[in-house]
Amino acid sequence: MSKKLLPERLYHFNIQQFITTALAEDKGDGDHTSLACVASKAKGKARLLVKENGVLAGVELALEIFKIVDKTLKVKVFIKDGSKIKTGDIVLTVDGKSQSILLAERLVLNCMQRMSGIATKTNQMVQLCKGTKAKVIDTRKTTPTIRGLEKWAVLIGGGANHRIGLYDMILIKDNHVDYAGGIKQAIESANNYLKSKKKKLKIEIEARSLDEVKQILSIGNVHRIMLDNFSIADTKKAVKLINGKYQTESSGGITELTINSYAKCGVDFISVGALTHNIKSLDLSLKAI
Repeated sequence: MSKKLLPERLYHFNIQQFITTALAEDKGDGDHTSLACVASKAKGKARLLVKENGVLAGVELALEIFKIVDKTLKVKVFIKDGSKIKTGDIVLTVDGKSQSILLAERLVLNCMQRMSGIATKTNQMVQLCKGTKAKVIDTRKTTPTIRGLEKWAVLIGGGANHRIGLYDMILIKDNHVDYAGGIKQAIESANNYLKSKKKKLKIEIEARSLDEVKQILSIGNVHRIMLDNFSIADTKKAVKLINGKYQTESSGGITELTINSYAKCGVDFISVGALTHNIKSLDLSLKAI
């Protein structure tokens, strides 16, 4: 079920397990407020209201949460994931057992608010790169155990995923280079490792200076070069040096104020850790009607 719901690259993330764990964390030995105040057979209806402009994400996840909480709940969706939303919009209505709606409420809102905040931030960055070839991508700077949700939200916002984890790409960063004994040793070791393990993974390596870009070009055997904390001027020089031989990625402290300038340098990708680690959740609420 989760594999059909999620984009293929995120199939490892088990939605049902996440929802079950999150509900157990919240419910404990019972939702005693609802059990005390609301009759067990009471029926109710609620609507999910938008209280802040942005890009919507998490609707498909919310449907799964409602289903796991109580399969008899009836949900009607008016606005889909990826849509632009404004204050006052109604995303969905849910109808059924009141205690079930109350149990699902907080988890639905927590997930949708965070995912919508990520999608909104991502969409802003993507729009700032319009007219260039640069793709806005995320990083591993995610919340432990919910990386799948956060990277899903990036996709909904119009961005793209970098590697999902440590297992699906070789990314040689500064510490790897230093521990390996240098750029040449790191690249050669990575290629030998993949050959010995019969793995087909792309290799990316971080460059900290134009001199390191030149070293990497002299060695080769990589797929992408990350230009880490390069100035705009040096990024332009690096792109010219690489000359399309390898993919290029700008990274390091890139903000709304600078992303367009980096995109105009001709890089293929711009990675922004802030898409997932420094966002404001979008304000949503679930109100009884």
